[in-house]
Amino acid sequence: MIQILRTFIMFSLLIVMGYFGFITYQQAKNYEAATGKIAAACDANGLASGKIDELTSIISFGLLENESKLLLQTLKKEQETAKEKSETYLYYFMGTLAILLLFTFTCTLRGAAMSLSFATFISLIYGLINPILMVTIHKQVDYLGDVILSFESKGIIGSISKLFDSGELAVAITILLFSVLLPLLKSLTLTFTLLFHQHRWSHGLVSFFKQIGKWSMIDVFVVATFLVYLTSNNGGISEAEIQVGLYFFLAYVILSMITAILTQKVLERKS
Repeated sequence: MIQILRTFIMFSLLIVMGYFGFITYQQAKNYEAATGKIAAACDANGLASGKIDELTSIISFGLLENESKLLLQTLKKEQETAKEKSETYLYYFMGTLAILLLFTFTCTLRGAAMSLSFATFISLIYGLINPILMVTIHKQVDYLGDVILSFESKGIIGSISKLFDSGELAVAITILLFSVLLPLLKSLTLTFTLLFHQHRWSHGLVSFFKQIGKWSMIDVFVVATFLVYLTSNNGGISEAEIQVGLYFFLAYVILSMITAILTQKVLERKS
């Protein structure tokens, strides 16, 4: 009965984690969309139109509203709301994860490792699909003010696709291998090993598991290099804003290391 209750609590916490992660993803995309619209409204053409609207409003003594200003205010409000919600649900996700970590102390070694292996996979998926960086390049222009030259939201999956399209095959393949395929392989290997730990050939996974473990920090290095690569530019002032995807990926890295240690102990007990 106790084991059934533990299993129910474990899956309930994982489902809640998945839900909070999904809402965080939705709000992060809303924030991305609103920021993109603001960037479009603040390019050279948008600011020029805003100056005309401002002049028209002054000449008409306020009878004609400055539509560009009102639109920008609306977009900024949407942006702030989406950012606040994405950060709030990210906190909920991390809080649920913290509860799951505490809950593992009441489980068996294999049960704790299994719980964390599922949490690792969830964190990885949201780390891959969420934006991890927003880069804005802007420049002061006479009479117009601060003109946004370009805006781009960076996510691992989307950036890999863009790098392939632009012909940067070496960078795209490196990121795909070490930030997508290898982490997925590590997570699946951990879960597979725990599920079939009593099988006679499960010990054959130990050697492979140790080999995978040697690459445990390569994905972190690649993502760090990835961020530096994406923030580089040839002109203007670049501003980079870290997004929720990076925190999901960080959670994956930490969980992956903890799960690897627990899985190794499970295998050693069975050897």
